[in-house]
Amino acid sequence: MSVPDRMDERLRALGLVETQRMAEALFAGTAARGLVAPGRSEREASDRIRELARELFGTAARLPGPIVRSGPHTLLPYGPRTPDRVIGEDDLVIAELGSVLAVSEAGFASTLVFGEDPDKQRLALDLPRMFTACREALLADSRLTGGRLHAELLALAATSGWTPAGWHCGHLVGADPAARVRDARPDAYICAENDRPLRRTVEGGWQAHWILEIHLVDEHRGFGGSYKRLLDLV
Repeated sequence: MSVPDRMDERLRALGLVETQRMAEALFAGTAARGLVAPGRSEREASDRIRELARELFGTAARLPGPIVRSGPHTLLPYGPRTPDRVIGEDDLVIAELGSVLAVSEAGFASTLVFGEDPDKQRLALDLPRMFTACREALLADSRLTGGRLHAELLALAATSGWTPAGWHCGHLVGADPAARVRDARPDAYICAENDRPLRRTVEGGWQAHWILEIHLVDEHRGFGGSYKRLLDLV
């Protein structure tokens, strides 16, 4: 197998950025059209988002997990779940839109907040702020390891009064985000056990690219929020 050249790398990076741009456009369309709204069930909102994806891009995947999670469901990680739930007037809602585009290696999530609860409003603002801080940490240190970035996010969350959910806060593009730590290669995840630099080459000589997945919760009050984007590509 030949080692990818600069053009191969550039085309792959452009493809990843374009997929994220599509997810951002889908999220903007979802918000503008009110597809996720109080009184609508998670399943109904998810179906409407799939319809919009087909309208905008001509495709929409059938997913193992819900596109939309609301209320106490926002405490749970992304993955298969059977119960449906009606979105409430004062809910946080997580929209997982990367995989609905039927494009491999996509990762995108954002959080919508309804009502005027100040803590929920604050969480919705803290998520992108912490993402920016983590990206700046990576840009400032070419030898930053997954373990150190994971510790950075834990510290940011603690300072703001949130609890990170799950054992990792991101993964190598192409890695299974739902893998269990005992089954996973730690160097493919932004987790405490990863002592390798995030900026490196991986199998086949490709440049490593990362999806940062911030999932913060308030377990006492029973809500959470998520923010997921490409970490090292803009």
